Parts: sequence; structure tokens; C-alpha cells
Amino acid sequence: MIRRGVAVIFWAMAASIGFGAILGATDTESRLISVYDQGADYSFLTKETTIGAALRKAGITLDDRDSVEPSREEELVAATYQVNIYRARPIIVVDGPVRLKILSAHQTAEQIASDAGIPLKDEDRADFSLATNFTSDGAGQILTISRAREITLDLYGRTTPLRTQAATIQELLEEKNITLAAPDRLSHPTTTPIHEGMSIRIWREGVQTLSVEEDIAPPLRLIYDLNQPLGYRAVQSAGTVGLRTITYQVEIRDGEELSRVRLSAVTTREPKEQAEVIGLRNDGRGLTAAKGAQYFTDSRGVSHRETYYDLPMNVVMSACGQGGYYTVRPDGAKVDRDGYVIIAANYGNYPRCSVVETSLGPGKVYDTGGFAARHPHGFDLATDWTNQNGR
Repeated sequence: MIRRGVAVIFWAMAASIGFGAILGATDTESRLISVYDQGADYSFLTKETTIGAALRKAGITLDDRDSVEPSREEELVAATYQVNIYRARPIIVVDGPVRLKILSAHQTAEQIASDAGIPLKDEDRADFSLATNFTSDGAGQILTISRAREITLDLYGRTTPLRTQAATIQELLEEKNITLAAPDRLSHPTTTPIHEGMSIRIWREGVQTLSVEEDIAPPLRLIYDLNQPLGYRAVQSAGTVGLRTITYQVEIRDGEELSRVRLSAVTTREPKEQAEVIGLRNDGRGLTAAKGAQYFTDSRGVSHRETYYDLPMNVVMSACGQGGYYTVRPDGAKVDRDGYVIIAANYGNYPRCSVVETSLGPGKVYDTGGFAARHPHGFDLATDWTNQNGR
């Protein structure tokens, strides 16, 4: 995703005041700040050095609880900036018998609950609604938290604490993707309501089972930012690793394992998404379609001849655990699900799946070609610059 309005404003301004002027700003030149504030759009020029100072100079009043993206402390180094202001507004947070009225500029339930000093866990549910009783609540939003129940599940001999929104044991089985077979036994009928602190046991008659735990990698959300330069990458919000319990039916004879059949896989801790910001501002050093080819020197002093090509990448994306998945980012570079630019290189110098530096940011080697013999340190970058078909 791109920060709201950045791409449109960037190209529109480039056309109206000169593309070279947009890319070639220096520290002494004015910078163009475009602001989105409660549905209103306006722009101004500034010579201030930070976002906060520029807004103050322009007479834009901010409350300490208002949220600004990019942050007020961010230094102004680019020629243009898109600034979003989120004003603090009244929100009523309802958590069981607790009812708090707060002011928050945040947009997500987790952030708003944190402002109220109420921690949210992954299995808890939080729903927004509009206040209807203006006398007691006033105008604004209501955030209602539904807490998950804490239970204990003994699954084929492995006891695991769980949190669930399921109302009955049948709903719990469906939620956790547990399918009972004929030899399986359940400690309660499937219609039994689930209550806080409940213990549930599932076992299989006459066989041996084995349970193991494995980590679940956090999903990654990439945010493309035209205010940051190519090669910039920073964690906006850190993710957390999840946990999964996998149970197998094991046949053992004379002390040796003969077979292993997977019975279930239950997520005991959900992974939390990680958001990372990737810069797309090309200051002229990055490869472009107009250049066709260029030489790029990495941080180790190695010079790479860079070219680009435009082919479907599904076949090579079966490598490196990508499963055929890739996307085209807003500047036309093709990237894998982790945000690395897809490149072809000489496998002798750059083995498949190795991470390298390119002028468009960090890349990963998925492919090779005839050029690799002539340019053993050359990189061919996968882009959508020729076909412009989004793949």
C-alpha cells in the first residue's frame, strides 16, 4: 500500500512544476507539503526542517493527542511530502462492566484500547459502533470489547491453554480445524457450552500419539513510501511469532517408528502482523526504463551492471519458499512477498535465494541468464516497465 494520496500528488506535481525540480530539491530550497486533515486537502511551501515545524509555521494547530503521519519529528529531506493528520476524537471503550470515555486519534481497535490502558489479546474481538444515546455518551464512536474465554485443551495427550470465542465445543472444533475420527473420544458432548476455565479432553483409543510444537512466522505488510529514498526499510510495527501444536498418530514396532500420520494442527498462539516501510523515492541513482542500463556500486565497492527485463516470474518464484507468489510495487519493480526486488544474476557469484544490494533497494536472486557469463557481477532486475500489465 502507499500512504494515502502520495502517488497521485507526486506525479501531478511533477507535471505541473517540473519533474526535475521535484527530484532535485536541496536543503536550502522550499519543500512542498500537502496535508490531508479531516477531509480537507491543502498545500504550502516551507523551508522548515521538520514536519512539526512546518505545520506550526503554516498556522496548523495540533493537540498533543493528534496523530501525524509522517511523525512531527521527521526531518524534511525530500522535495514533496504528503502529511496525514488524524484528530483526536471522543471514543467510549466498553470492556464488560468497564466503560471509559477517552480521546484518541488512533484508527485501530488495538491502539485505541492501549490509549485507554486496556490490553487486547489476539483472540479478543473489538467492534466499532456509533453512539446512539447522546445524553449519556455524547456524539462519537463506541468500541465494544468481547473477551475470549480461557480454556484448557488436552489434545491426544498434549495439554494446551487456549483462548476462544467459540460458544460450544462444536464451534471450538471448527475454529481450531479439529476433525474427529471414529476412534476419537471427547470428554463432553459437542453441544456443551464453553465457559471460562473449562477443561476439554480429546483422545484416541488404542493407538499412540505424538505432539510437537512449531513456530508460525508473522505475516508481513509492506508500506511503500515515496517520501523515503530507495533502499530505505524500517519496521513500523513489530510482529510476533505464533505457535502451532501438531499431533501425529505414530506406529512403533520393536522400538522403531514405522509410520506417522498427522491428526491435527491447532494454532495455540496467533502470529501478529509486522508492518515495514519501504522507500520508493528515486533521486536519480536508481535504475529506470529510460536509462535501460547503468552501473551501480554497492556498499562493498563492487560495481554491478544493471539492466531490466519483463517476463512472468511464476516459474522461478517456486524457489526460496515463495510458492509462485510475487507482486509489482508502485514504481514497477517486481518483488517477492518479503519485498525483495526479484533479480537474475550469475549463480556462481550470487547463489539462488541470496540477498544483494541493487539501485532499487535490496534484491533476492531467483533467476539467471546469458548475460551472466559476460557480466559475472551484473544484475538483471525484474520489472513491469515493458508490458505494464501488472504481472
